Order: sequence, then C-alpha cells, then structure tokens
Amino acid sequence: MTAIFPDNFGLVFDADNHYWESSDAFTRYRDPKFNDRGLRVVQIDGKLCYFIGNKPHPILPGPGDAHGRPVPGSLLDYFAGKASSDPHNANLWSEIPAEHPEWFNRDARLKTMDAQGIAACWMFPSHGVCIEGPMQPDIEASLHIISAFNRWLHDDWGFAYQDRIFAAPLLSLSDLDHALCELEWVLARGTRIIAIRNGPAFTREGMRSPADPMFDPFWARVEEAGITVTAHIGFEDGYEDVDAAIGRVWGLDLKGKTKTISVGHAASFGFDAQLIHMMQKHRLIRDFATMLIAHGLFTRFPRLRLAYIENGGTWVGSLLHDLQVSHVQNPGMYAQNPVDQFHRNCWVAPFVEDEVLELAKHLPVERILFGSDWPHAEGIGQPRDFLRNLSGFSHRDQQRIMMDNARELTFA
Repeated sequence: MTAIFPDNFGLVFDADNHYWESSDAFTRYRDPKFNDRGLRVVQIDGKLCYFIGNKPHPILPGPGDAHGRPVPGSLLDYFAGKASSDPHNANLWSEIPAEHPEWFNRDARLKTMDAQGIAACWMFPSHGVCIEGPMQPDIEASLHIISAFNRWLHDDWGFAYQDRIFAAPLLSLSDLDHALCELEWVLARGTRIIAIRNGPAFTREGMRSPADPMFDPFWARVEEAGITVTAHIGFEDGYEDVDAAIGRVWGLDLKGKTKTISVGHAASFGFDAQLIHMMQKHRLIRDFATMLIAHGLFTRFPRLRLAYIENGGTWVGSLLHDLQVSHVQNPGMYAQNPVDQFHRNCWVAPFVEDEVLELAKHLPVERILFGSDWPHAEGIGQPRDFLRNLSGFSHRDQQRIMMDNARELTFA
C-alpha cells in the first residue's frame, strides 16, 4: 500500500473485483440430500463440470480451479464492439489456475492489490451470480445451495477481510423467512454489502417484483443495518418467456439461444438468437430498476442504498428520461419524483468501455462507481487503467469515482 504509481493519483477502491470459485465452493457445506438437485459438480472426461440436474449449466463450464481461465482483459475490445471474438482464442483458456493464487486466496489477493494500487475492493462471485436462475423452480435446493455457498465464501474470503476485501454474500428473495435468517447470519459476520439477482423473484406463489410489499421485512432490516445492496449482472432465466414472446412476434428461431458446454468450450449463438440478445440488451436491468421505483421501494425505505454493478451505464439516461416523462404525464403515479429517487438511492458502475462523461450527464458524480471487473476477460488487465476513462473529469471528481464513493458506501 506504500507503492508509488506513475500517474501519482493515489490508491483506489475497486467496486467490481472477482475471485474464481474453487471446486468445493458449492459442495463444502452441502447437505448430501441435495447432491442430485440444483447446481451439481460432475466429472466429465476427467474434468469437473457444472450441471443443473442432468444437464450442463447453460453457460458455465465448471469450477475455476479445474479449467483454464482467460487472460484478464483479453475480451475488452470485443465487449467494446471494436473486434470480433474467436471462440478458439488461446487467451480465453490459457491461464493455469494453480499459477494464480491471487484468484483463489485472500492473502495472495492482498499482495496483488498492493501491487495494483487498490486500497480496498468489493469482491463478487464469477460463477455464483449465474446459478440462482437456472436452479429454479426447485426453490428448496436453490436456497440451500446459495446458503452453502455463503458459508464457503465466509471461510475462504470473509465478508470484510482486513477491512480491504469485502466479499458479497448472495441473498435470495424466493422465501422471505429464509432471506431474513440468511441476512442475520451474514450481518452477524460483518458483511457490509450483499448481492441479489437483478430480476424478478422466484417464489412458491409465482414471480414477484423484489419491491412487492411482501418483502418489506427484508428491506426494513437491510435499511436498519445500513449495508449496501448490490445488483450484479449474472445469467438470468427470468426473462426466457420475454425472449420467446419476441421470437414469436417477429418469427425468429430461438433454437440457437442456449449455449451448450463441452469441457469448457461454448457453441455459438444462432443468428436469430444473437439478434434477440442485441434487442434485449439492458432490458432486464432497466426493468428491474423501474420496478423498484414504480413499486415504491425507495419511498417506503428512503435510506436504502443500491449499487448496480457490471450492468453498464448506457441504460441510465434513457430510463431516467422515460421515468420523468411518465411522472409528468401521470400526476400522482409516483409518490415522489422517480428521477429524484434514483439519484438519492442508486449508484452505478459503468462498464470499463463506457463513456463515463455521458453517464455523468444523467447521474451525479457522487453516484458513479469505479469497477474494473478484474480478473475477467471482459474487464481491464490493470484495474487503475480505468482512470483513462475519466480524463474529462476534475481531479476531485476522479477521486470521488475512483475511491470516495465506494468507500463511503462501505463504511458509512
């Protein structure tokens, strides 16, 4: 933490760091009665692979320590729309997990953070954010496996390790009583942030908005505890019906929509599926953000703090414009101005390829977070290089985005 950096900027707080899950992340605390339900770890051709029931996970090959991993930042140009992607690119599978203890061990990560100039970070799952949706509708197994994962997470990373690594436990709203018990468990162990799926809640009574008043006891306890809720992008099954409806309306063939896994390599999407993927981009996060406001979550709980992580920032301007038009055209539709609610209660971490100045036209600088997505392929290879995206900001505003905003959310 005493290193001197070429740009002399100082230390940063990265709101989007990741670990790779080890082979026992979902099994160490798993009750044997769930061995054949929910997410399973199965050996195929000598490789440990993820299965949901009897089928391969739709997008995940298997544990992070059992498969080659990508070079950090190797897909940055692809996700920025500056290059096509070769699925056989050696960089996507070339890194040997055993040679990267910083991806699996918190003390090794601290040393890497020192070298990278990172004072502290929020730490998110690489695979854990992609498991809840596919495990539905087996809610019992889903809740058990998520809880088991949180116990592994507390063992290996901790929820506030040395007040530098803040790993986000996963919380599910599929069952209110379970959510409250799990929330108390992580609070008792010092968590400062939690993560929820940015999508509809799967419940035994059907799909529900996370802002449905039925979940108010959960949100009341979160607000009382003063922790930050994060909504991190993941694999989402909640909108399959929406995709299918678009396909039917436009006569599209969705057979190529689901990727199939073969020991770590994914098949390509078909043309129609790629088209729907493009049409639906940001649809889910926009809808999620809309429902939280429209269903009054932030008017009932005005001190809630919610951070949108790795969902990008290009959707924010259009959403706030539409909310403002709706508010003006329909007096009384919202108890409070919906744009004011978003500005008060919500923070956004733009993608590393986003134009941050454009986001700042719609969102106060005090609500913008720096996140590198390290060590993922779609992130940046050196986290502090994100500062290049902020060349149009004053030094004070750079400091807010790169350090102060996340620090205040964590320690407030």
